[in-house]
Amino acid sequence: MFIRKLEPTEQPPIDLLLLADPSRRLVEEYILRGDCYIGELEQVVVGVYVLLPTRPDTVELVNVAVMESYHGNGFGKQLVLHAIQQAKSSGYRTIEVGTGNSSVNQLALYQKCGFRLTGIDRDFFLRHYDEELLENGIQIRDMVRLSMDFH
Repeated sequence: MFIRKLEPTEQPPIDLLLLADPSRRLVEEYILRGDCYIGELEQVVVGVYVLLPTRPDTVELVNVAVMESYHGNGFGKQLVLHAIQQAKSSGYRTIEVGTGNSSVNQLALYQKCGFRLTGIDRDFFLRHYDEELLENGIQIRDMVRLSMDFH
């Protein structure tokens, strides 16, 4: 998979971004404030992530998504590792990521890539989404926060 920053003239892959976050409004806000990266395989966009500056020296990895037909091939891990490298090379000291309490595969992936648990934002998804969200048969209520510091 070839990963590159989306050009300003290119349209972001909204359908893919909505796999990671069902709120079109939030996704469009992320894209305006952050840098969108796409993963391509034979000129087909199969993955995406956004790096969103949040505080001085800190960037958040948001909207990591891989086309469902490409799950299980290590592309998610490639995207996360690429994001970590981009954050480091851009001079950030910390990269953060958040995921739902029910996102067991994502929690495992982030920890395998070196992220550490830092906290839980209780009822995050109840406050920010109008509809009830379910994943793995579990209601998504809380945001599990993870981070990695660069030294």
